[in-house]
Amino acid sequence: MLSELQIQNIAVIKEAVLTFTDGFNVMTGETGAGKSIVIDAINAVLGCRISRELIRTGCDSAFVSALFYTNNLRITDMLQTLDVPAEEDGSVLIQRRMFADGRNSCKINGVTVTVSAIRQLARFLVSIHGQSDNQTLLSPEYHCGYIDSLAQNEALRARYKTAYDAYMDAKRRLSALNTDESEKQRRLDILNYQIAELEAAEITEGETAQLEERLNVLRNAERISELLQQSYAALNGAEGEGGASSLAFSAADALNRAAAFSAEFSEAASGVREAAYALSEYADTLRNALYSDDFDSAAADAIEERLDTLYTLRRKYGETEADMLAFLENARQEREQIEMSDEIREELTEFVSKTKAEASEIAAALSDSRKKAADLFCENVRKELHFLDMPSVQFLVQNTPGELTENGTDNLEFLLSANAGEAPKPLAKIASGGELSRIMLAIKSVLAEKDEVETLIFDEVDTGVSGRAAQKIAIKLAELAKSHQILCVTHLAQLAAFADTHFRIEKTEHDGQTFTDVAALDDIGRKHELARILGGLTVTELQLQNAQEMLENAKLLKNR
Repeated sequence: MLSELQIQNIAVIKEAVLTFTDGFNVMTGETGAGKSIVIDAINAVLGCRISRELIRTGCDSAFVSALFYTNNLRITDMLQTLDVPAEEDGSVLIQRRMFADGRNSCKINGVTVTVSAIRQLARFLVSIHGQSDNQTLLSPEYHCGYIDSLAQNEALRARYKTAYDAYMDAKRRLSALNTDESEKQRRLDILNYQIAELEAAEITEGETAQLEERLNVLRNAERISELLQQSYAALNGAEGEGGASSLAFSAADALNRAAAFSAEFSEAASGVREAAYALSEYADTLRNALYSDDFDSAAADAIEERLDTLYTLRRKYGETEADMLAFLENARQEREQIEMSDEIREELTEFVSKTKAEASEIAAALSDSRKKAADLFCENVRKELHFLDMPSVQFLVQNTPGELTENGTDNLEFLLSANAGEAPKPLAKIASGGELSRIMLAIKSVLAEKDEVETLIFDEVDTGVSGRAAQKIAIKLAELAKSHQILCVTHLAQLAAFADTHFRIEKTEHDGQTFTDVAALDDIGRKHELARILGGLTVTELQLQNAQEMLENAKLLKNR
């Protein structure tokens, strides 16, 4: 459950701390006092998108902190998935700071996380029902979700999604194959040209780099030749002078003669002779290089022409030789597929039929699970609506089966007849605001037993109702509060009288600024707040007596 909510600089709330209890928590106040801002703050800390306008004027940031206590194993698993440590006492602390420049700082149990991570966790912690939820009742595309919640067919829906995705993928591939013959021929002509051009080029990986290196050598051939000649002359000698090689051999001979007199020169003689042979070999290598065609400048033209060809192909088929070769292989496969399209089409057609049959079989099982759940759903919703002062109501789930979609073959829509003798019609055509509020509450009551979320928040669930119907809603919320924590924003004294914990939200002005204060009320405070709701500009003694009577009657009804 939500234990504590801290709010700083959210709209007109400069700072507030709300300590909630389990059971039925109610928030009341004048219109515009800031009741819905508390709900906005809860939405913010749970990761919902918010407007920067929610940050209090003149402030750089806003902060909301929510402390929960829960024993829901799904939350423990989710914390583990998010690499957030679970506390031994089951506490979950979510904090979010929102900056005026759009940045966010989010933490769960002290660990920095993303807003998305908070949203993933929040769906297991809190369920918020406001005016927008009433509007979803008017949209049939949402109705199937309510039935699935009661049917608890998650595993079946997961199986169907896998089968449906396979069917749709097969259909797409078959559709791509079923192009008209003229388009196929045009595509074949293009592929044949591309394949022929790439095959004629005989591309090899790394070729461009090798050619560019070779071209660099050829472009500097004259200078390289000069340097080689200098080196060769130094090693081999020139113009009657001995080179390093012949001088090394002379030195080795001299050392060898010296060794005849002293053995200590033998090693030096041997080493110098090896060096002389090495120098002689290098001289031979340089001579061969000088008289080879490796530095033929005419070869540069051929290399430049080859590089031009490769550069042209790169613009068409890929930046590297590997990219161009991959393009060639893909083109060959596509050509083969087109040339063998009849055979492939036959195989794909069979596969489409197979995957459709598999998806249809699971969709039928999914429909059966929804039908059973819908029958129970309608029966229980009718019972709840009878209690909520709609005694003549008829509530049905109409299913118009269709083609396979991502949701199966079911097209579900809620039908309602609020008055005896009237045929059931879609909710959007006949339901009033007060009826929508009661229908939504009835649905939430029916689904509550299956709902693992411990905290339910109702933002003005009393819209469009008063009197007897309002008291019935209050009784129903108090009943829900026996198994869930309920937070409710209301304008009605009938609902507020049933609260276990009552907060008054009040707007004040100080020094030209507007502030919203939130205070938990004691018994006397509750009586005066109910009297204020019942009364007008002034609270009379009679209104206080009525408020006290309402509190006492609510207590009796809750304890029955």
